[in-house]
Amino acid sequence: MNNFIEQFKKEIENFSPAVEARGTGVVIKVGDGVAEIEGLGKAVMSEMVRFNTVGKKSLSEALENPDDVFGVVLNLEEESTRAIILGDANRISEGMIVEPTGIVLSIPVGEGLLGRVVSPLGEALDGQGPIKAVKNNPIEREAYGVMDRQSVNSPLHTGIKAIDSMIPIGRGQRELIIGDRYTGKTTIAIDTILNQKSEPADKRPICIYVAIGQKESKTARLVQQLREQGAMEYTIVVDASAAASAALQYLAPFAGAAIGEYFMEQGKDALVIYDDLSKHAVAYRQLSLLLRRPPGREAYPGDIFYLHSRLLERAARLSKEKGGGSLTALPIIETQEGDVSAYIPTNVISITDGQIFLETDLFNKGMRPAINAGISVSRVGSSAQTKAMKKVSGKIRLELAQFRELEAFMQFAQDLDPETKKRIDAGQRLTAELKQKNGAPMSFERQAVSIYAAVNGHMAMVAVERVPEFEEKFLEFLDVNVTDLLPGIKTAKEITEPLEAKLKEALGSFRETHPDLFA
Repeated sequence: MNNFIEQFKKEIENFSPAVEARGTGVVIKVGDGVAEIEGLGKAVMSEMVRFNTVGKKSLSEALENPDDVFGVVLNLEEESTRAIILGDANRISEGMIVEPTGIVLSIPVGEGLLGRVVSPLGEALDGQGPIKAVKNNPIEREAYGVMDRQSVNSPLHTGIKAIDSMIPIGRGQRELIIGDRYTGKTTIAIDTILNQKSEPADKRPICIYVAIGQKESKTARLVQQLREQGAMEYTIVVDASAAASAALQYLAPFAGAAIGEYFMEQGKDALVIYDDLSKHAVAYRQLSLLLRRPPGREAYPGDIFYLHSRLLERAARLSKEKGGGSLTALPIIETQEGDVSAYIPTNVISITDGQIFLETDLFNKGMRPAINAGISVSRVGSSAQTKAMKKVSGKIRLELAQFRELEAFMQFAQDLDPETKKRIDAGQRLTAELKQKNGAPMSFERQAVSIYAAVNGHMAMVAVERVPEFEEKFLEFLDVNVTDLLPGIKTAKEITEPLEAKLKEALGSFRETHPDLFA
């Protein structure tokens, strides 16, 4: 007992009170999810602040609803600071004390997010319990510099014939998907996620789908589709629905990038889909006007280009010294009446490494996916293509371009010379070959043999409406009768001379066994 008293006395003698200066602020105005705060002189951009909601409530009310409400500083002004409120804005009132946290807004990241649906703040939205995170990554950060990157030369297969053959996407690239409503933009993104299941587990990219301002029913349907097809095991869904505040919709794509960067820094490949940045721009415009930032063109603030450029620049393929991981970005933009010259579409087109343009007219004609091959481009190009696909796809774009020019004369086909009619017939078959059903991505080796048959005249005697049937039966024929051909192309990643000879022989045998297709 005496020893304890002596020790206690020593601790009292050695005690020296430390004085810590902590700047607190006071809410002077609040409305529309934005709080104006006076007194936070040392606050920094994107810093989290805590609103002391307990001070305005009785103890029993505070115990019933103990969650803190946080905000993020977005405006630093001479006399005050403006912050967007991340929680229930109705709990914030004038005169409330605000404490700085000294922490830049971060999101929990790690393997524990795989298969989960989370909010932009990392909260579980799927009812499967709390998220087990490894660490927190800042939502906003500076992109990697030029010296930390390497060139994009490794393909990211989408499983869509028209894209993998004409508009190849590489790991670390930023490829825009652009088009009007209901032209199949999200379908391309989801098929790309589904196609990664065919990749070897050690090379399979981690997929992050960011839903910005989408209907909850649409997101739930997509999650269900991914679950049913076994793709959720390597997918993370970040959801800021149409019902979420503008603040959460603004943060959602940055949260997706932060999660993707965690895997990229582990030396892995990641794919992030922003669906869509048009709604993101609208949410940011709403916030900016509430923050009293001056509007510019089409009422968007002057820094809207910087908003999307600093987001998309985070996509990269890191150098070997940095681990060699990659983050591929597929932003989606919705156009009005096909107008790609509007403010937001032109911004994002100039930031990205190419665009996949989906056209309403093609969609209505039954061309699925409705890709306009003339406007669509990949600025990484064939350097991100396997040799097998490069070999078979070289002629496609030229053939289609010539077909589109001649298409206008199709109604006068009886007056055309044989050569022109032959080109139109070939173009129709090639167009039919590039059609694909939703939710049915195809591995690159199966695409390669199908396109090989189309561009080398092996479908010349097949009726246009029977081209899909030809493809289906030919692939079944290869699976049963030439079992080593497709695995050989997959392993070699090219159609070598022995494999090409085997493929020609298989096409000849198929023609003999299926004469009805060549009537």
